Amino acid sequence: DLDECAASPCKDHQYCLNTDGSFSCKACDASCVGCTGEGSDKCKTCASGYMKEDEKCTDTDECNLPEKVCVKENQDCVNTSGSYKCVCSEGFEDKDGTCVQT
Repeated sequence: DLDECAASPCKDHQYCLNTDGSFSCKACDASCVGCTGEGSDKCKTCASGYMKEDEKCTDTDECNLPEKVCVKENQDCVNTSGSYKCVCSEGFEDKDGTCVQT
């Protein structure tokens, strides 16, 4: 078997998997920017919204940062994978970018 992966035939956001007589390109984990294999522990660099923790790229909880990310009145922060979103608190709704009581 010839190791086609030695020539790095895959794109930047993929890793090469050598198979008998061939190879395939697999997508890197969503937490990676470039990778050497499957999973968040094989990242070359962590993607935006992720940080290296115990040799893995893990989601950054922006809602627990010392500096508040959702600064409008009556707004709550909801952590998402690799990011966050600001939503109106319970009992409030979004009216032209402002959270007003329902």
